[in-house]
Amino acid sequence: MDGALFKASQSHFLLLAVPSATPNSRLGFIVAKKKVRLAVDRNRIKRCVRENFRLLQAELPPMDIVFLARQDVGRLDNVSLHETSRDGFQRLARKARQAQPAKTRADNT
Repeated sequence: MDGALFKASQSHFLLLAVPSATPNSRLGFIVAKKKVRLAVDRNRIKRCVRENFRLLQAELPPMDIVFLARQDVGRLDNVSLHETSRDGFQRLARKARQAQPAKTRADNT
């Protein structure tokens, strides 16, 4: 799983992840003022995504994740933002788990 890049694309944001050297997953944000004009909305987005990350952190393999906001993410209400971010984190976890057995099989050969 070394050097692998995992993506989970949604219409309003992109999640990028790489395997982490630490035993825990970490989350970073790129929410540009150009994409989300008001600071209140930028903070609300980060708060909602952070909450979902905390709830799903036990299910995630150790990854360093970056949340990259796209245009109009600020127009999502909290419920939609929670649903789409939860779906994105679950897809990232699924992709990382699928890549991990392939890597261990290659190492054993």
